[in-house]
Amino acid sequence: MSRYKRFVFLVLMLEILLAALCNGCYLYQNSGRAQKLYRVEAKRAAREIQEQKTADEELAGLDLSKYKTLVRISRFRAEDICNNDYVTEEINGRLYRIEYRAKENPALFYIMNGALLGMMLITGTVLFYVYGNVLKPFHDMSSLSFELAKGNLSVPVKEEKSKLFGRFLWGMDMLREKLEDNKEKELEFQRERRTLLLSLSHDIRTPLSSIELYVKALSEDLYDTQEKRDGALAGIARNAREMKQYVDEIAAASREDFLNLEVIPGEFYLSEVIRTAEIYYRDKLSVAHTEFDVEEFADCLLNGDRDRLTEVLQNIMENAMKYGDGKNIRIYSEEEEDCRLIHIENSGCSLKEQELPNIFDSFYRGANSRGVKGNGLGLYICKNLMRKMDGEIFARIKGENFRVTVVVRKA
Repeated sequence: MSRYKRFVFLVLMLEILLAALCNGCYLYQNSGRAQKLYRVEAKRAAREIQEQKTADEELAGLDLSKYKTLVRISRFRAEDICNNDYVTEEINGRLYRIEYRAKENPALFYIMNGALLGMMLITGTVLFYVYGNVLKPFHDMSSLSFELAKGNLSVPVKEEKSKLFGRFLWGMDMLREKLEDNKEKELEFQRERRTLLLSLSHDIRTPLSSIELYVKALSEDLYDTQEKRDGALAGIARNAREMKQYVDEIAAASREDFLNLEVIPGEFYLSEVIRTAEIYYRDKLSVAHTEFDVEEFADCLLNGDRDRLTEVLQNIMENAMKYGDGKNIRIYSEEEEDCRLIHIENSGCSLKEQELPNIFDSFYRGANSRGVKGNGLGLYICKNLMRKMDGEIFARIKGENFRVTVVVRKA
């Protein structure tokens, strides 16, 4: 805030300095013009007197109304007192006093100073408005993000009178509620996981104990016939399958809870998701010097979750940026019966053809992912989201390019 006050003070000082400079230039220029004018008129009057050979007693009757600066012409006598500025001219061998009064143009002076004053008032008003409606409210809200970062999510965001921050505060309050909801879900998930682990340890203990008994009996050669030994081996296999089933159920449940792939069905236009991706990645790819082409398409109404489809396109775009050669990324669309196909294609494919069927598996990362950060869940999430929206996603290699196609149902 103190920086802003110093900035305001500096702006006002510069404007005052500018006003003083303008006035100085005006006075200097105006005085020069006036000086030139009275000298010119004095020469004209002297020439007129010389041509008309006017007598001294007739000078009082000389018409000076046609002169803007001259007020009186008389014979020069050193003892005479003169209250006006004057110049002396020699006419027909005699000295004459030509009195003048330099007239300035006050209208221009007032207009110039009025404009400068108006500029200062407008600047002051704008600075005061910015302070009262932008800086001060923002300063009052400066602790909001800090409190959210500390995890203080229970206190609602206070409303601000400034309309400029209405949408911002509304979004921050939604973020706070979302974080609070996620925090509650995380705590609930932790409780369920602990319960699950306890239940798992209890359920696994029984088949594990059976396996231990079978192994001990076999190692001590307690079974005297081959039939009993085969029965023990079958028991070990049966209990092992039971344990594997428990582990698979826990892994599936944990993965679903972790990803939280919730889809809210609805209707939206194709242009909404493509234009969102274009706006988000246009500048980002421009900085990376990657050519980004979004081809023209016929708009249509689609079925699904707009936000989730946007997330799918973003995941694909991120993969195109990470695993492509950075030269070109292209988005285009095609019609197919009751579906719309959205293609995202990048140049510089380094994925092997035999790896293609596995790229949508969870935690799978191809040979081209070495040295690239990631967890192998991006395309897995995309596939699950599209299937929940009654759509599909697949990929193919086209020469040196890699293309991912998203299939979305039309409304």
